Amino acid sequence: MIYVSRKEHFNAAHKLSNPNWSAEKNREVFGPCANENWHGHNYELITTVAGSTDPETGFVIDLKKLSDLIKKEIIDKVDHKNLNLDVDFMKDKMASTENLAIEMWKLLAPKISTISKSGKLHSIRLYETPRNYVDYFGE
Repeated sequence: MIYVSRKEHFNAAHKLSNPNWSAEKNREVFGPCANENWHGHNYELITTVAGSTDPETGFVIDLKKLSDLIKKEIIDKVDHKNLNLDVDFMKDKMASTENLAIEMWKLLAPKISTISKSGKLHSIRLYETPRNYVDYFGE
């Protein structure tokens, strides 16, 4: 088994807020992330595919095709957008980095097999800041 990763970048705004809570409780729990006027991040997305190498190409997955898939399914939908308001796959979901990674998995996992003979999505690593990130390995 070999693991191949592709890193992509996007910028997006969001707000963490539970609509069932008061503004005070949201500020208490989420701090500055509950800012009524939103805030933004420079996200780094690392998508890792696991599999065996194709004897004809030596690839687990063609990284250009993986990049194109990530851009079409995710980056084009989130880059310079408001995650709470503009992104269909985040509708009615808390726009946390954790939930964002889960939803990205749902978009990518079923499509990896269309561009790789043996590859399967292994993980999504999503950096919200240089020091804060989540890893998701599917359900």
